[in-house]
Amino acid sequence: MNESVVVADIVKNQRLLERKRWFVLLAFFLICMVGLVLDIATGPSMLPISEVVKALIGHETSDAISKVIVYDLRLPMALMALIVGAALGVGGAEIQTLLNNPMASPYTLGLAAAAGLGASFVIAFGGFGLPQAFAVPMGAFVMTMIASGILFLFASIKRFTSSMLVLVGIALLFLFQSVLSLIQFIAAPEISQQILFWLFGSLTKATWNSLFITTVVTTICVFFLSKDMWKLTALRLGEERAKSLGINLQWLRFKTLVFVALMTATAISFVGVIGFIGLVAPHVARMLLGEDQRFFLPGAMIAGAAFLSIASVLSKVIIPGALFPVGIVTSFVGVPFFFWIILTKR
Repeated sequence: MNESVVVADIVKNQRLLERKRWFVLLAFFLICMVGLVLDIATGPSMLPISEVVKALIGHETSDAISKVIVYDLRLPMALMALIVGAALGVGGAEIQTLLNNPMASPYTLGLAAAAGLGASFVIAFGGFGLPQAFAVPMGAFVMTMIASGILFLFASIKRFTSSMLVLVGIALLFLFQSVLSLIQFIAAPEISQQILFWLFGSLTKATWNSLFITTVVTTICVFFLSKDMWKLTALRLGEERAKSLGINLQWLRFKTLVFVALMTATAISFVGVIGFIGLVAPHVARMLLGEDQRFFLPGAMIAGAAFLSIASVLSKVIIPGALFPVGIVTSFVGVPFFFWIILTKR
């Protein structure tokens, strides 16, 4: 009788915990929706919230000029903020889970620096006959996948620990930044300025085509990552326990790194280097939702989307009438958070 009461209490507490987690996910989603509307409303030409809502729902009283501003200019950028934030949030969450390291993210593993190097190389030396609008994202994507290949190579070595992989990522980060500095040094001043602007990270590069590609790639990668939820949750119990459950850790690491690299490379290649989303969003999700991947993965995804969407709004109101690079805004938030992790997590 006592045992049945204990089991009933455990089940009840678990149901309450899950209900709380669903409320947290709902709150994140509402923040995303508020951020989306505010992102569309803000800019050099401010729009009333009511006018934005009318344009979005296709209300007959909506102004024609407002529709053009909303659909042709601001909606692709606002949606891209949500998709890129989601991609970077999921990427950071799964890398931290995989490597059991709170400092790991696509940014700290050198993937963002690789994208910057690839884009800078194309801007400085040309796109081999391709239009720059196509060649720059392609250069960033190719270089990011090369960096990912180097990480895959090290990850496949036997007895190569997750901590060693983080060190390899940091080494790649410094290597790519050094080569990037060299390119900026030898390039003409106007070319160096173009490179610098790309490295800041900006959502103004977003178009409906780039949004479609990023959305499709992110959706596919998140779908395949979600199929390994229980394996990634088991991995948090320790590598030995995960092995005892029959999980092939080497294959799991390789597969997860492939999807994370593909997803983050696509996102970064279109908007430039946007740091710290993959570091901040997973920690916020972990604090509020725990390590259960059923809630942690969507939580990190929605938290990343909300973070970048709000950062996009801030980038347009810091200097009224001007577009402040969103990558700088995320860094201002991310750096203090980085120090907080160092001091609290040791």
